Amino acid sequence: MTLQDQRVVILGGTSGIGLATAQLAAEQGASVIVASSNPSSVQRALTALPASAAGQAVDLTDSAAVAAFFAGLEPFDHLVYTAGEALTLLEVRTMDLAQARQAFELRYFGALGAVSAAVPRLRPGGSVVLTTGAAGDRPGPGWSVAASICGAVDSLVRALAVELAPLRVNAVKPGVVRTPLWRDALDYDATAEHLPVQRVGEPEDIAAAYVYLMNQPYATGSIVSVDGGHVLV
Repeated sequence: MTLQDQRVVILGGTSGIGLATAQLAAEQGASVIVASSNPSSVQRALTALPASAAGQAVDLTDSAAVAAFFAGLEPFDHLVYTAGEALTLLEVRTMDLAQARQAFELRYFGALGAVSAAVPRLRPGGSVVLTTGAAGDRPGPGWSVAASICGAVDSLVRALAVELAPLRVNAVKPGVVRTPLWRDALDYDATAEHLPVQRVGEPEDIAAAYVYLMNQPYATGSIVSVDGGHVLV
């Protein structure tokens, strides 16, 4: 199966995993629309995508802006949400609750708001693919907020799969991936030594899972882990 002649909207699709997903979807024949909050990031992404791709800067924490973005789109087949901010570990003893709420605002409420606004534009037989993370299954010190977001998204996927049926709703659960969001928070080499696959993930590794879920007509409420064995060690 391929995405030939389908339309795919990727929020957070201008860098890292989102951009890799946009590129792979385009290789399969999809028309891709990418969005993120940074106009210059959108423009850079469009230079890496086919001429048929489109992009727009949208504040994904602004529900009115998100609603206006989807209202301006023609019907499409798949929504992918990969948006996130640079990873910051927050220890409970020194917790900045404002920062914690901000993380939920983009990664959880941003996803929920995007789905709500997108549903009227999604064609029959289409799908939504959200993003969770391995931290929800195997957190470390400082991961309470990140793990909580992952757990919330996991539950959201299952609930939406029931509520929005027969529209399919799934998620990808990455482990450590070599993207700008992780760059300043982790030592990639040290992390790789502890993983069964002996390397951290690349955006292209994770993109394949998003495209698989878009193509898989019998998957809904599914969460596909692509974590290099993170939860095993």
